[in-house]
Amino acid sequence: MDDNMPTRRRTADLTSGPIPRTLLLFALPVLGSNVLQSLNGSINAVWVGRFLGESALTATSNANLVLFLILGTVFGIGMAATILVAQSVGARDLPEARRIVGTSATFFFLVSVVLAVCGWIWVDAILGTLGTPADALPLARSYLRIIFVAVPMMNLLSFVMTVLRGAGDSRTPFFFMALAVVLDIVINPLLIRGSGPFPELGIAGSATATLIGQTVSVIAILIVLYVRKHPLRLAGANLALLRPDPTLLRIVVFKGVPMGLQMIVISVAALTVMGIVNSYGSQVAAAYGIAAQLWTYIQMPALAIGAAVSSMAAQNVGAGRWDRIGRIAASGVGFNLVLTGALVAVLSVFDRSVLSLFLSSDSAAIDIAVHINSVASWSFILFGITIVLFATVRATGAVMPPLIILVISVLIVRTGFAYFMRGVIGEEALWWSFPAGSITSLVLAAAYYRFGRWRTMHMIEDRPAAGEPPDTGLGVPRQRANMTPETPNG
Repeated sequence: MDDNMPTRRRTADLTSGPIPRTLLLFALPVLGSNVLQSLNGSINAVWVGRFLGESALTATSNANLVLFLILGTVFGIGMAATILVAQSVGARDLPEARRIVGTSATFFFLVSVVLAVCGWIWVDAILGTLGTPADALPLARSYLRIIFVAVPMMNLLSFVMTVLRGAGDSRTPFFFMALAVVLDIVINPLLIRGSGPFPELGIAGSATATLIGQTVSVIAILIVLYVRKHPLRLAGANLALLRPDPTLLRIVVFKGVPMGLQMIVISVAALTVMGIVNSYGSQVAAAYGIAAQLWTYIQMPALAIGAAVSSMAAQNVGAGRWDRIGRIAASGVGFNLVLTGALVAVLSVFDRSVLSLFLSSDSAAIDIAVHINSVASWSFILFGITIVLFATVRATGAVMPPLIILVISVLIVRTGFAYFMRGVIGEEALWWSFPAGSITSLVLAAAYYRFGRWRTMHMIEDRPAAGEPPDTGLGVPRQRANMTPETPNG
C-alpha cells in the first residue's frame, strides 16, 4: 500500500469536526471496553464469592491489586507509544508511527515476560508483604500464579488496543475486548466447579479462564489487523522495525516511565490501604473488595473520556491545531461531570441491591460495603476531572507534574490520612482517605493546567517547537510541539 495515501483514509482523523461530538463518539467504544472489562471482573467475583466464599473473594481482591501493580509498570510504555503514534498520525507521518510501534512493542513484551517470571517466583513474598489473611493465602497463591502466566498476553492485548486508539480507532479494540470478556465469563464457572469436559480447578479455574480469554483475543486481533493490512502493522521489510531504535526507545522510556510510575503510585497506595483493611479481618476486607468493584464502574466514564482526550489532543498537537486543545479539555471535563455524577447517584440508590449480588443477602459484609460506598464514591467525580486534565497535559509530553501531583495527593495524603487518622476515627479513616486524596489531586491538577508550562513541552525532535503560549494560557501557540526531554522548568 502507498504510504503517501492520505492518512485520514486509513486512520481516523481527530483533528477536525465538532469537538464534543467527535470526542463523545470516540469515547463511547472506550467506555464500552471499560464496561466489559469491569463487568468481567465483577461477574468473576460473583462466581468466586458464590461458589467459594468470602476467603476466596478476599484472595482475588488481594491478587488483583498485585496484578494492577504489575500492569502499571508497563502501562507508561504503552501510553507513551500511544501519544507518539497519535502525534505522528496527526502529522500524517505513518512511517514514523510504524517505527514507534516496532520499538515499543518489542520492549513492552520483553518487560512483561520478565515481570511475569519474577512474579511467579516471588508470589509468596508478594502476598506476605501485602499481609494477605492466612485463610485466603493458599487461594491467592493458586490464583495469582496462573495470572502471572497470563500477564504477557494481557499486556500485549492492552498495547495493541491503546496503539489503535492513538491512531484514532476505538471500535476495533472494543470488539476484541468483548471477545476476551465473553470467553472469560463463560469459561469461568465451568472451570471453577467442573462441568462436562472441563476439570474442577476451584479458584485456579477463574484465573485460567482469564488466561484463555486474553490469549485468544490477542491472537485474533493480530490476525485481523494483518488480514486488513492495517497501516501500522509490521510486515515484510518493516519487521526490521521490531529491533528497538535507541533514540526512539530513549524517548518512549523517558516519557513512559513517569506515566507508569503514576499507575504504580496508585497501586502502592491501594496496596497500603488494602494492607490496613486486611488487619480488620476477612469480613471487612471482603466488604472493601466488593465496594471497590462498584468504584470501577463509577470511574469508567472518566477513564474512557481521559483516553479519548489523550488521543484526540495528541493528534491535534501533531497537526499543530493548538487552538482546539483547550476546548477538548473543557468538553472532557463536562462529559465527566455529567456521566460520572449520574453513575454516583444511581449506584448510591441501588448499592445494596448490587452489592448483594456478590455475597449472600444476610452477610454482615454488605452493610459495611454500603457504608464504605456512601463515604467514598462521590470523590471519584473530582478524581475524574483530574484524569481529564492529566490526559490533556500528557498529550504534549508533560509527564512529570502529573506524577508529582499523584505522589502528593494519593501516596502522601490518602495513605497518610488512612494510617495516621485511625487512632482518631478508627476504620473510618480508611474510607475518608479517598475524598481527602481526590480533593488534593483536583486542586493541584487544576493549578498546573492553568499556570503550568505544559504548553511549551517538546515532542518528536525533528518537529519545530511550540514556543511560549499567550498569558491567558488558552491561546494558540504558533507552531507544533516537539518530543525532546523536558526542560528543568517543565
